[in-house]
Amino acid sequence: MLLTGGDGYIGWPTAIRIASRTDEQVVLVDNFARRDWVETVGSTSATPVFPMAERLEAASEIHDGRSLSFVEGDLTDGEFVDRLIRIHEPETIVHTAAQPSAPYSQLGRERANFTQHNNLQATRNLLWSLGEHGLEETHFIETTTTGVYGAPEFPIPEGGATMEHRGERDEVPFPAMAGSWYHLTKSHDAANMRLAHDQFDIPVSDVRTAITHGTETAETAADPRLGTRFDFDYYFGVVVHRFCAQAVAGYPITVYGRGEQRKPFIALEDAVEGLTRLALADPSERPADHTVYNQVTRAISIVEIAETVADVANEFGLGVEVEHVENPRSEDETHAMEIENDRYEALIDGQSTSFETSVRSIIETLLEHEDVIVAHENRFLPDVLSEG
Repeated sequence: MLLTGGDGYIGWPTAIRIASRTDEQVVLVDNFARRDWVETVGSTSATPVFPMAERLEAASEIHDGRSLSFVEGDLTDGEFVDRLIRIHEPETIVHTAAQPSAPYSQLGRERANFTQHNNLQATRNLLWSLGEHGLEETHFIETTTTGVYGAPEFPIPEGGATMEHRGERDEVPFPAMAGSWYHLTKSHDAANMRLAHDQFDIPVSDVRTAITHGTETAETAADPRLGTRFDFDYYFGVVVHRFCAQAVAGYPITVYGRGEQRKPFIALEDAVEGLTRLALADPSERPADHTVYNQVTRAISIVEIAETVADVANEFGLGVEVEHVENPRSEDETHAMEIENDRYEALIDGQSTSFETSVRSIIETLLEHEDVIVAHENRFLPDVLSEG
């Protein structure tokens, strides 16, 4: 089994959970670029991210993760990917590697072009290598994003939609309505995976991941060396994480505009569980088709997020208030998103970490690393970075 993005926020805890549940060799792949991208915007992970060798050693000691190994390499390099696929002949690939930040992709032409090339080239290389090496039975699992759907005024289906035109009806892929150069890479990936399934007959699980929050899973909490990264800046930190960091640093929680628009969310624990179950599914139970999962447990409004963070923060005596500021974005501040997730809920047997529980865990963790948050407090809000 291959897991790409093995150094990442979701990839690393998924790798540990998979390794703790199987004797199959799990090969992690990464080029450590995420660490560099975050550094270029003047930020860092709030929690320590240990060198990969120490992470693997801890996984072996704590979770009997001796099946974990690591290969450093760039998935945009076709020759590297061919060697990787040829040598390991994986029965499953869990593809979590990507430049994952919409704001970073919006910084200018250079970052937009880089994001598109990096994300699309990596996925295409993997899919083509499977086809060219006769590995059409390899289960290809990718974390795309619920952001491919945009914000329609009707309930978002789990993958496809019914289109009616001139009295005729048919099931079609949901149209790409991405709102950033990053989100558009995942829209293209979704189309490319569908095409690869049609041309190479590769079984594909397109896992459309919601905004993911949380600092740890059951496995990463067992030892500091096993911790996953936690970004809290404007470019790489999701809204929940930024609000929690603002609270810990003593800032008011800033909500753009009314903040009544709802977004899809999932706890890190629940996201990792779904990917693990897909990766370890019995061959007879694996999807043989192209299957879309909406990896989301609930939709939450921005103002509810802010108020929940403030309430939990005040349990810790932080004296936090919520402030509404002018919205610099062009968006519907009252959009009541509805998103279907029956297939994903069935996959994880209805498991769901409550949002309040997750926020409490985040704030507890960040209070242990308050010095890091305070040292980078100017990273909470957007600014202009030069293209250099």
